[in-house]
Amino acid sequence: ALPAGSSINLERALKAEMRLSGHIVQGHVDTTAVLCQMTPHGNSCELLFEVSDKWYRYCIEKGSIAIDGISLTINDISPIKNGTFSISIMIIPHTWQVTNLSHLNVGDSVNIEVDILGKYMEKLCAHHLEKLNEPSKH
Repeated sequence: ALPAGSSINLERALKAEMRLSGHIVQGHVDTTAVLCQMTPHGNSCELLFEVSDKWYRYCIEKGSIAIDGISLTINDISPIKNGTFSISIMIIPHTWQVTNLSHLNVGDSVNIEVDILGKYMEKLCAHHLEKLNEPSKH
């Protein structure tokens, strides 16, 4: 949906033997979110995004999320209301300067990639949780 000449975020792939200083970002798009609010806080900026409630279980306060390919930390999460919830992200000056987040306007859509570790945990635990919920055969 981006017009030709738009800024995008690109980062070189990490070699397996290198130090990981963020979270695992695969470059997949799980969903999109809408920027609802931008609030300056000194040199930083708080961005508030509205996300479909389908993705609520993968978002935790102080957990990781990728927005337009940028590994970020969720500052705060609102409860689900009317099929959506919001996540708050604090953007430090360096991130603001070296990414395309500074080009966003309220109402713009962004790509979201939730933390893959949460999806793996859910998949690995699903079978065991189903067994716990089965009626007892005694």
